[in-house]
Amino acid sequence: MKKQLDLASWNRREHFAFFSQLDEPFHGTNLNVDCTHAYRYCKQKDLSFFLFYLHSILRATNETDAMRYRVENEDVVDYSVIHANATVQRADHTFGFCPIYYNDNFHSFASGANEAMDKIKNSSGLCFNDECAREDVIHFSAIPWISFTGLTHARQYDRKDSVPKISVGKMFEQDGKLLLPFAIFVHHGLVDAYHVHQFLSRLETLFNNPEKQT
Repeated sequence: MKKQLDLASWNRREHFAFFSQLDEPFHGTNLNVDCTHAYRYCKQKDLSFFLFYLHSILRATNETDAMRYRVENEDVVDYSVIHANATVQRADHTFGFCPIYYNDNFHSFASGANEAMDKIKNSSGLCFNDECAREDVIHFSAIPWISFTGLTHARQYDRKDSVPKISVGKMFEQDGKLLLPFAIFVHHGLVDAYHVHQFLSRLETLFNNPEKQT
C-alpha cells in the first residue's frame, strides 16, 4: 500500500525539485552505533544479532516518515511498510540478493528471514529479479570483516533511484562499549540530515531496549 504526496502543498517541494535534478542526489553519513545492550541481550537469549539489528533498522525505517518516501515517475509516494533487499553471503564467498519482509513481531520476522536466506545460500548467482527491484525496501548489506570508517556504493546514475542504502560493518569494542560501524545513504530530495537524525535516534532507542523488541 502507498499514498501519493501532494507536492503542491508539501513544505519540501522546492528541496525535492532542487535535489532531484542533480546527477547524484544521494548524501551519506558514516558513524558508530552503540550496540552494547542489544548484542549482550541477543547472546543471553540465543538470538541472532544480525537478525535483531536488521529488524531494528527496518522498524526505525518504518517509524520515520521520510525514510518511507520514494520517487516514482515525477511523484513522491509514501509506502505503508518498508522491507529489505539484503545481500546474503554464501560459503563460496559469493553473495545473492535476498528479499526479506518486515514483520512487527521479531520471531515471525526471523522465521521468514531465515527461510529466505537459506534459499539464497543454497543457490548461485546474484538472484536479482523483479522482487529485488521493488521500491518499498531499503538496500541492505552487512560487511562483518571490516570496521569501516567510510563507504561508497556502486550506482547507475542515469537510473532514477530513491531507495535508502544501509550497511553495517564489523563490531568492535572501545571504552567498554560495543560499537557497530554504520553507513546510511539517502536521497536528499526526500531525506535531510534531520530525518537521518530521527531515524538514528529511534534505532539507538531500540538498541538500548532490546527486551522490548522480542
